[in-house]
Amino acid sequence: MSIERTRKRMAGVTLVELIIAMVIVGAALAGLVAAYNRANIGSADPLVTQQMLAAAETMMEEIMQKPFTGADPARPASRLLYDEIGDYNGYAQTGIVNVNGDPVPGLGNYTVRVIVDRPGDAGVPAITGVNTGDARRIRVEVSAPGAEAVVLTGWRTRP
Repeated sequence: MSIERTRKRMAGVTLVELIIAMVIVGAALAGLVAAYNRANIGSADPLVTQQMLAAAETMMEEIMQKPFTGADPARPASRLLYDEIGDYNGYAQTGIVNVNGDPVPGLGNYTVRVIVDRPGDAGVPAITGVNTGDARRIRVEVSAPGAEAVVLTGWRTRP
């Protein structure tokens, strides 16, 4: 028996095995980084949606607290002077502001639009048992760049 045969083969990896392992680990890391990047990009969307929803709810609450008195001949120039729900029809503002006109920090690129219409108008369903002149549909839409708009719909009837 020769000395060569008595030696055990040395344990280790060959250059080819090492290169294959590096390629596999590199591909796995690239997949993880891509998944992390996608999750990181998507994580801002819930915050923007939550901000748009809060702005829409605040505007809807402001409108719903106003009386249903019919149509004024002219809408006041300032939102601070709006005294009934019909005054809000056609209101649009880029940059969310409070009722006093002060900008809300961080929401300068958001847009709010309000439509107040009545049953029987185009696209507005009738309400069974309610005269068309005694009901109003209020739609508040808030949008932000790169996000899907949030639309809230509310109904008011004459007391």
